[in-house]
Amino acid sequence: MHENRETSETPAVKPGSRSAGEGDSRTARAYVCEESHSGIVPMNYSNNDKTSSAESGEGRPLINENAGQPSTHPTQSGERVSQGLAGVRKAARENKEMRFTALLHHLTVDLLRESFYSLKRKAAPGVDGVTWHEYEAGLEERLIDLHGRVHRGAYRALPSRRVYIQKEDGWQRPLGVAALEDKIVQQAVVTILNQIYEEDFLGFSYGFRPGRSQHDALDALSYALLKKKVNYMVDADIRGFFDNLDKSWMIKFIEQRVADPRILRLIRKWLKAGVMEEGQWSEPQTGTAQGSVISPLLANVYLHYSFDLWVNVWRQKWAQGEVVVIRYADGTPVQTSN
Repeated sequence: MHENRETSETPAVKPGSRSAGEGDSRTARAYVCEESHSGIVPMNYSNNDKTSSAESGEGRPLINENAGQPSTHPTQSGERVSQGLAGVRKAARENKEMRFTALLHHLTVDLLRESFYSLKRKAAPGVDGVTWHEYEAGLEERLIDLHGRVHRGAYRALPSRRVYIQKEDGWQRPLGVAALEDKIVQQAVVTILNQIYEEDFLGFSYGFRPGRSQHDALDALSYALLKKKVNYMVDADIRGFFDNLDKSWMIKFIEQRVADPRILRLIRKWLKAGVMEEGQWSEPQTGTAQGSVISPLLANVYLHYSFDLWVNVWRQKWAQGEVVVIRYADGTPVQTSN
C-alpha cells in the first residue's frame, strides 16, 4: 500500500444525544475465524496514546488497559467523538457479530462541519473547481443543504479528477482528486465507520489508522528483531493495490459489519463515480481512487478480511515457530489540518 495524498485528520464531533444504531448479529462474520494468540497480537487494543498502541501491537507484550475508560473516545486530532458515536464503538467492541443497521443519523451538520475543517485548506480542487476557501463562504447554509441531500438520497458523487505523480522508477502513479463536497461526506463517513473498525483491526495493521504511523511499525519491527530469535524476514509489497481492488468483494467485506443501506449506498456511489481525464469520463472496473478520503479506510477493511485474518490464523495453526507480522503503508503522510 503506497501513499495516499488526500488523507486528512479524523474530525471530532460535538456531543450529541443519539444512541448507537440498532444492529443484528451474524453467526459467521468473516471467512476465517478470529483467534487471539497469547502475548503476541491482541485482537483489540486501546488507541489512547501512541505508546500504548505501539506496545500493544505486534511483537510486544500486552499492557493492561486503564480501568474506567471515559465515555467518549479521543480521535486522531485529540478531540472527542460524540456520545452517540461512543455508543457505536462500545457496541462494536462488545459484539463482534453485530451488523449495524442505523448509522447515517450520526452524520449530522456538526459532523460535516468538523469534517470540512479537517480537510487540507490548500488542496487542489476536483472536477467541481471549488476550493476550500470558496466553500467556507456561506458554510452553514452549504452544510445544511448538503446534510439534507445526503439524508434524502439526493446527494450525487462526482467523478474524481485524474492526475499523475512521477515515481523515481519512471512509473506514473494515478491519483484521484475528489470534489470538495465528496471529501466532506467521505470524511464524515470515515469518522463513523472508524468507531467500528478500530475495534476490529488487528494489532499488526499500521497503515492509515488514527494514532498510528510508520514509526510505530518500525518500533514493533525493532522490538521483534531485538527481543525475538529471527531466522527469516520476508518483505512484500502490493503493487497498484488501490487500482486493482475488487469492488464487489469490497462491498461484501463492508457488509460483514455494516447493514445500513444508506451507508452502503454512499460507498457504492463513490466506487462507481469514475474519473475524469482530459474531459473524458470513465469508470474503472476495479479499484478505488487513490487520493480520496474514503480510500484508506476501504483499503484497510479489504486487507483486514483478505489478508490479516488469514495470516493471523495461519501463523497460529500451521506455521512452524513464531511469526511476527507488520503491515503498514510505506507513504502514510503526516496528517495535518493546515
